[in-house]
Amino acid sequence: MIQNNKKKKVGIILVIFAVFISSMIVVKRYSWLTFIEITQLQTNTPQQMMGYFIKTKDNKVIIVDGGNRGDAENLEKYIKENGGKVDYWFITHFHTDHSGALAEVIETTDIPIDNIVCKFIDGDLVPQYEEERVFQYQDITNALNNERVKDKIITPTDGQIFYFDDKDNLKVKILSVCRDDIFNNLGNNSSMVFKLYINNKTMLFLGDTGVESSAYLLEHCKEDLKSDYVQMAHHGQQGATFELYQVIDPSYCFWPTPDWLWDNDLGEGYNTAPYKTIETREWMDSLNVKESYVEKDGDVTVLIK
Repeated sequence: MIQNNKKKKVGIILVIFAVFISSMIVVKRYSWLTFIEITQLQTNTPQQMMGYFIKTKDNKVIIVDGGNRGDAENLEKYIKENGGKVDYWFITHFHTDHSGALAEVIETTDIPIDNIVCKFIDGDLVPQYEEERVFQYQDITNALNNERVKDKIITPTDGQIFYFDDKDNLKVKILSVCRDDIFNNLGNNSSMVFKLYINNKTMLFLGDTGVESSAYLLEHCKEDLKSDYVQMAHHGQQGATFELYQVIDPSYCFWPTPDWLWDNDLGEGYNTAPYKTIETREWMDSLNVKESYVEKDGDVTVLIK
């Protein structure tokens, strides 16, 4: 009986040892994997906005757009709670509901920003095709000329890659920068489009991509469009085409869409306003999207690994 007990104890020890060794091998094998926490920020004004706060495994901070000036305070809270500085700030286009928070942070805080990645259309085109947006263009370009950031600006090019770790597991590829040959829906169609790679997962940022820029992406970037996650263009309405979303074929959608726009309701009831959000929602249903993260539900953080 004593010998049997000893054998059992030895067997248990060997099993524990084997499990320990196996777990160490697994940890070592996958220790190179990274992850991000991406937070879709809620609007803090009556307007629509787009802002994403991204924290990496190595505590780097990446921001995409950021929203209106009135959204800056909420964004600053995330920055200060996560190291107090920004490693990369990507701005898709000049419209204030995307660039205003950056202008506010530059002008009213001392938050360090290491890199600002953006390319805007020629300023001479704005008075011709979007006269009502001239002030918005001047607002962000004036902020970017501020002494403390003007040497931090990176002008991206098509195909350029930004690496965020030394193992090629976390990076951004620029698919398309603004085009000065698309004049219809000028500002939205000038949106920079880029793809975030996290290990073997991908997320596509479309900004406010419109019909014409959708056609450009399908013609010139089709092989790079398929993505696991997609940021819905132009707040989920009257933006990218169904044909573009078909090629992207996402499993998950981030909607920078407040409640009134989500329901297409300006006070007269569900789907009574002139926006196309309901149609876009039906598109995504037809593509069998697994889950949608909608800005109307507040700040939502998603772990991607």
